[in-house]
Amino acid sequence: MKEKQLDPSKIMQIGMGFWASKTLLTAVNIGLFTELAKREQSGLDIKEKFGLHERGLYDFLDTLVALGFLKRSGLKETSMYSNSEDADLFLDKNKPSYVGGMLEMSNNRLYPFWNDLEEGLKTGKPQNETKAGGPPIFEALYADEQKLREFLKAMGGIQMGNFIMFSKVFDFANYKTHCDVGGAGGYLACQVAMNNQHMNCITYDLPPVEPVASENIEMMGLSDRVSAESGDFLNEDLPKSDVITMGNILHDWGTQDKKMLIKKAYDALPKGGALVVIENIIDDNRSENAFGLMMSLNMNIETPEGFDFSAADFDGWAKECGFTQTSVMPLTGPSSAVIAMK
Repeated sequence: MKEKQLDPSKIMQIGMGFWASKTLLTAVNIGLFTELAKREQSGLDIKEKFGLHERGLYDFLDTLVALGFLKRSGLKETSMYSNSEDADLFLDKNKPSYVGGMLEMSNNRLYPFWNDLEEGLKTGKPQNETKAGGPPIFEALYADEQKLREFLKAMGGIQMGNFIMFSKVFDFANYKTHCDVGGAGGYLACQVAMNNQHMNCITYDLPPVEPVASENIEMMGLSDRVSAESGDFLNEDLPKSDVITMGNILHDWGTQDKKMLIKKAYDALPKGGALVVIENIIDDNRSENAFGLMMSLNMNIETPEGFDFSAADFDGWAKECGFTQTSVMPLTGPSSAVIAMK
């Protein structure tokens, strides 16, 4: 029997993965893909437009070609660059399909914080702005309208595929009302209303978010069936409704707060009502959804007690709070919806 040849290439690819990551994040941050969505451009055009130095210019652009984010004809001085299909759809700021808001935040905030992962693992404490005496992330975001709008757009962009899929696949036939708790820019509530003509929806979040959500609702022409309501889900009862959703909310909090929010949802639902939690649900064996597990590490860096969880974890908490059964609905990529029925 032939001995299996071991190969270190995977170790090196992941170990040096920050090279590829930072190359892509830099291109997104300077707006390269948005610029190339207008027209094909030469290396010299790009150099002038973004004030780049000639030394790293072609190495930078050709790395993006090799990684599959750009296309190119010619070579070096004769080269012409354009976006690949996926970069053009998802990384052009002028398209509604833009997902780069999360990547911009990753470049500008998360990238340096992850350098302190080891310290976070040893202390269990956040490694973000709070380390230097800054306010907690949500407090800082909600105090600055520009930052808040950027954050809401980033969160909405990265989840949009999941929101669309959930609103089409989940069976809303026996329900009339829906409340999205921590609804941010109102994107999920709008998708539910858009794809289910009989549904009336509320997007529920803190007061500073309400103007942004109301703008989005109006822009999508859904003001007759979607409304933005203000409230504090940690300290107030949730609005009563047939279906309650929480998208990327529970992972921000520790076990006690998770259970408290699940119980609040239980209390606000009628018999037969559903709580739907959309997250990067970790597989029960905790060995396959690497993104979900790394998102949980990111919660260690960003929050005092937050963590991501498996469907089995959620099932235990939901039943402890009074729900009778739970199920899992796979969504896009590493995301799923876990559903608890009352």
